[in-house]
Amino acid sequence: MEHRLSATELARSVGDVLGRIRYRGDSFLIERNGEPVARLVPLPDRPQATLREILTAWSEAGAPDPAFADDLERVSAADRPPDSAWASS
Repeated sequence: MEHRLSATELARSVGDVLGRIRYRGDSFLIERNGEPVARLVPLPDRPQATLREILTAWSEAGAPDPAFADDLERVSAADRPPDSAWASS
């Protein structure tokens, strides 16, 4: 069901409106000065995986490339702060 709502009413009750969109599937036509400016509608259902599907995919992924750990270490080392806050660059 679509409801009409002023921008001011939306600002005052955004949490409630988002809850109604997410959990009840409501839609809202947002108006400013009596003119429609936006429509808030639920997103289509997102694909979800079961825990079993996730664990199966994880077990079938195989071992990571050993060079990946080296890459992560290089990135981490490059992003470390200096030993002293007063060290010059």
